[in-house]
Order: sequence, then structure tokens, then C-alpha cells
Amino acid sequence: MTGSRLTIPAPADYDLPRDVCSYGYFLLAPNHWDVETQSLFRVLDLEDGATTVRITQPDTMQQRPERKRVPGTRTTNHQKKPPRGTHLKTLRAAFDRKLSRAEQQQARAQIARMLRLDESAENLRDFHKLDPRFKKSGRGRLFRSPSLFEDVVKTVTSCNVTWPSTVHMNTRLCEVLGRKSPTGGRAFPTPDRLARTRPGTLRARCRVGYRDQRMIDLARLFRKGDIDEPWLTDPETPDDDVFAFLKTLPGIGPYAAGNIMQLLGRYSRLALDTESIRHGRALLGYTGSERQILKQLAAHYEPFGAHKFRSYWFELWDFYESKAGPSHLWQRESTAKVFTAALLKK
Repeated sequence: MTGSRLTIPAPADYDLPRDVCSYGYFLLAPNHWDVETQSLFRVLDLEDGATTVRITQPDTMQQRPERKRVPGTRTTNHQKKPPRGTHLKTLRAAFDRKLSRAEQQQARAQIARMLRLDESAENLRDFHKLDPRFKKSGRGRLFRSPSLFEDVVKTVTSCNVTWPSTVHMNTRLCEVLGRKSPTGGRAFPTPDRLARTRPGTLRARCRVGYRDQRMIDLARLFRKGDIDEPWLTDPETPDDDVFAFLKTLPGIGPYAAGNIMQLLGRYSRLALDTESIRHGRALLGYTGSERQILKQLAAHYEPFGAHKFRSYWFELWDFYESKAGPSHLWQRESTAKVFTAALLKK
């Protein structure tokens, strides 16, 4: 990386491996988590074109957590995890080309959104007070995309489909429609590019199936400015109003709306699907029909109030890690691609 280099201010408690590898989107193109260096590679689409960025936190690069043995995988030697309290307050971003001042501002904003660097300490304390299970680990931030548009499209690609298919769809969207960076990486498609794509192209080349026209319609809404992101993120806007609006968007039902809510920083809604039902049966011991289990799940997480999605998700994430090892050691081309409900039953 021989281009621009930026120093990104981060909260004192920020931990790059923990906070990036906290949600499945870190495994979706154009994101690439490098296990060996514990750093995030990502192609960003900026004013003058695409650029690949490598985001690091120096202490986590030099003192990588010890790799735990996962059945069916090979292990390598890693240094032990740094002591608690040694987090640095800055991140480093290295790009594969020179950025203008305007692009530097864009990149900073996109990185801050993606890593949730604006998640307040007060908000995290409130979560840990309601659910102290995750206070010791410091979990609370959930990785997301540099833009709301990408979050919404990724949510659509995760509905009614297995996880390996979601991985493939996002890879193909970048390969077919994303702008290329100087080092050859592909960005996520822009609203303008996706809005101008034919449904047949999405279906045949990106394998998005029935989602083709819905994704194009969403892109057109974003391109025209019909999605009022400041209103969606304004704390004064009630969650009920945001949830109701999201369900009016093409291809967005209750599950997708709930997921987009947490990607907006609103954790008061659950995003329940067949994986949630499996979790309710296997981990919480619920019985009955799927509808009955969904009701039991809703009641189980209700005490966590404005943070119920966080409690649900990190409970689920703990189970995933018990089966596949620590998430900061997951390889997108191996562990992630076969991370299905069937595998988790083993």
C-alpha cells in the first residue's frame, strides 16, 4: 500500500478484531478480514474512484490472540492476546492510491460508520447494565457497511437463502458491478450503477434470483434521494416510525426491517428467522410450533428493552464461536462459506 495514510481516532475501548468480527457482514465482499495480521481489507468507492484500504490497530497486529483448536482444522502458533486495558485510541488506514482532501473526508466518514466509532460509551454502558453477560468481553458494537445502501442490499441478499449463497451473491455483485481499485479489488456497486443494471444481468451473473427487480428498485430510491437517512438516524424519530417506513421498501419485510434497524443503531427490534427458531429450540429449550417459539423468543428478549437485538445477537454469536472457534480466526474461504445451520448441529 503506497498511497495515502490516515490516522483514525477511536474510542478508548475499541478492539478491532472483536468489533469487526462481530457480525456476519465482515465475511461478505468487499470486506476481507486477514486472520494472520488481524487487519481489515476493504475496497471503498470514493469521489474519484475505488481504493483498497487496510485498517489496522497496531497492538492487535503485533500481539495476536492465541488460536484455539477447532475440530477439522489445522492450527498455527499465535502470540497470546494482549492484556485487558491495552487498547490504543487510534486506528491506521493505508490506501493503495493518493486521496484528495475531499476523499480523505469521505474515507474517514465511511470507516467511522463501518466500525461504529460513534457508538457512545454511555450507550454501551446502558447495554452492559441491562445485560452484564457481555460486559467483561466489552462486546456491544456490531460491524456494518460504509453506507446504508450497502447495508440494505446485503440484508436483502440474506433473506430466504443459505449463508453460502449470501456470500456468493455479494461476491458476484462486486465482481460484476463494482469499480476496480488500483490493486485490483472491486468495490460494492453504487446505487447509480445498480439502478442502471438489467434484472436479467443480476439474475444470470450475480445469482440473486427473485431479488433482481427489488434490488434495482431500492437502488433507484437511493439514487433519487427518496431514502431520508438523517431522519432514519435522528434519535428524535421514534423506532416505530422507522420500522414502519422500512417495511414499505421493496423486498423489506419484518425480518429485514428489524435487521436494518440495528444497522441504523436502533436495537429495540428483533430480526427473527429460521435460525432464531433453531436457537430457541437448541439453546433455550423451547418447544412447540415455529409460531409458538417465535413468541417465546420475543418474550425472552423483551427485558432487554432498547438493546434486545444486541442481547439476542451476542447470545447467538457465542454459540457460533463455540462451534467454529473465535470469529477473528474465521477464514471467509473456509469456515465462513460452510457456516450453515446444518453444520452447527454437529
